[in-house]
Amino acid sequence: MPRNFTKDPDAVLDYEFDWSAWLGTDTIATHTVTAAAGLTVDSTEATTTTVTAWLSGGTDGASYAVTCHIVTAAGREDDRTATITVQER
Repeated sequence: MPRNFTKDPDAVLDYEFDWSAWLGTDTIATHTVTAAAGLTVDSTEATTTTVTAWLSGGTDGASYAVTCHIVTAAGREDDRTATITVQER
């Protein structure tokens, strides 16, 4: 998954965290997605290997960290963080 994205402040877009290479034969049991204040996580959904977050908002010119935390069926835990830069398009 790329680590940096650009979105318009009015856009509501989906961003996928793909864990398949790291998981091997393990699967995602639970997940949480958090975003820095000012960016909104509207919803999330997961498969056994990916987590998709729908994000909205943000201020033009600002950058926000979005972190996906998973717990696997085997009990492993890990985070991935992406940066969303908001830019008027």
